[in-house]
Amino acid sequence: MFRFFLRTIGVLLLAGGCAMLIIDGTQSIAASQLKMTPLGETCFKLFPTVFPLLQPAVERNIHPLVWDPFLLGFFLMPTWLALSLFGLLFFWVARRRAEAIGFSSRP
Repeated sequence: MFRFFLRTIGVLLLAGGCAMLIIDGTQSIAASQLKMTPLGETCFKLFPTVFPLLQPAVERNIHPLVWDPFLLGFFLMPTWLALSLFGLLFFWVARRRAEAIGFSSRP
């Protein structure tokens, strides 16, 4: 049941990544130059009141170095790439474990 839930989330994230790749592709064709939507811009459009509060909260409660090199670079990543990576991560977590060969099943 848990594996099914993780795989479903993985499929939805991969579908979102494909959709964002198509959106970025059509915007690139229309603009005649490469256009990729950063993850931070997408998060700001989805959560306009909460997302601006993330930077001060991370810098105040965790550490300023966590925001600048790590999270800032993460939010500059293209949205399609981030969604696809998270989808693949969910698939990897939900994979079946390989059976151990050569181990006795007797107690």
